[in-house]
Amino acid sequence: MNQDSAFLKITYVGHATVLLEMDGVRLLTDPLLRDWVFHLKRQSPKVAASLYQDIDAVLISHLHWDHFDIASMKLLDRNVRVLMPLGAAGLLERYGFRNVQEMQPGDTAQVGALAVRATYAQHEGRVLRRGPSSMCLGYLVEASRVVYFPGDTDLFQGMAELSADLDLVLLPVWGWGPNLGPGHMDPRRAAEALTLLRPRIAIPIHWGTFYPRWMGWLRPYLLSQPPQNFRQEAIRLMPQVEVHILAPGGSFLIPVA
Repeated sequence: MNQDSAFLKITYVGHATVLLEMDGVRLLTDPLLRDWVFHLKRQSPKVAASLYQDIDAVLISHLHWDHFDIASMKLLDRNVRVLMPLGAAGLLERYGFRNVQEMQPGDTAQVGALAVRATYAQHEGRVLRRGPSSMCLGYLVEASRVVYFPGDTDLFQGMAELSADLDLVLLPVWGWGPNLGPGHMDPRRAAEALTLLRPRIAIPIHWGTFYPRWMGWLRPYLLSQPPQNFRQEAIRLMPQVEVHILAPGGSFLIPVA
């Protein structure tokens, strides 16, 4: 590893989209890069093209439209490596993506210096009544540091067994509207997840990015308050965990000793 790659850098692009740069490798999670997605309007700054260029691999957690967006995927190079749930590869291959690997919990893929392990996620994977049904995944990324991206999930006891040495977790703390459906964590349950995961650092994601266009006046605090609530709950339950809140577009860097 050269000196220039000796860091772990996290950029919160928005919603569940995170750019993870570690050991010279660039990973992008659940790309949602547009300003409008159906009835949702991006409330955060536009996504800079530099955040999704020269990507080594894309991690897709599941097929719900706010995590698997074909229009956003079309902005990426068709040769980019894509890791996604078992049974879903055909959805991308029909658009010319040539390097798609299906995974299920326990599978590991090597991406440069990084080992990417698919993990269980407690979330319903069906998209539409007539749409494909696929499992939901999280991902554990391991090299000089260990990072956990859970995708969409509710709290589950198996979190305690994922890793004994987690450096950083990217925890979803809200969604895109005034309410949360099943299979998601709110700020309190995300803080409870810390008691199982026991990471050194936690960064809240899945908040502050999209909101229904006709509801901009309704409970606007939901665009900013969830990560603050998460930090308060984390201080109460796991004060030894460092919580860093990144606004969409913000970055956090950890030097590698």
